[in-house]
Amino acid sequence: MRKIPAPRVMPEAKPYWDAASAGQLLVKRCTDCGQAHHYPRDVCPFCLSLATEWVQASGGGTLYTFSTMGQGEDAYTLAYVTLDEGVTLMTNLVDCDPAKARIGDRVRVKFEPTEGGTAVPVFTLEQGAGA
Repeated sequence: MRKIPAPRVMPEAKPYWDAASAGQLLVKRCTDCGQAHHYPRDVCPFCLSLATEWVQASGGGTLYTFSTMGQGEDAYTLAYVTLDEGVTLMTNLVDCDPAKARIGDRVRVKFEPTEGGTAVPVFTLEQGAGA
């Protein structure tokens, strides 16, 4: 498996990365308009409110799209996953045969350490998906 580079942790996203290292997936939600958003930022991209809060995501979602790069042991699969909370994030699809994955398959979050130690959320197919 390829090594994942460490993310650049900006102050406004530090709680996100700290939670990921603790095995939790957080998203931001606006308390004014109710919309969840990702990438984490202090200002709601929908209504421009500063009234945002961290909420724990379920960790489940659906595979929106994906693409496998490279060959053999150097291959990796980039994916967009739409979380059950409604936000779509770019990630890696791991621990599964990407040839068996299908758009719309259910996925579940797990966390992989990076070269810098900070964990990042990655996703794998749920049991029964990709069959």
